[in-house]
Amino acid sequence: MSLLISLLITVLVIFLVLYLVQMLPLDGRAKQIVQVIVVVIGIISLLRYLAVF
Repeated sequence: MSLLISLLITVLVIFLVLYLVQMLPLDGRAKQIVQVIVVVIGIISLLRYLAVF
């Protein structure tokens, strides 16, 4: 059960950070780079919770 809660919290944090990145006054290319970095870090953390790494 705690694994499910951890996964849910991680997904919510990823969506929150992506939403906050959209609010930043950056140009489109910089936002896209930051979004890719956030998604990659999020996927790595999800895989870590699933004991893949």
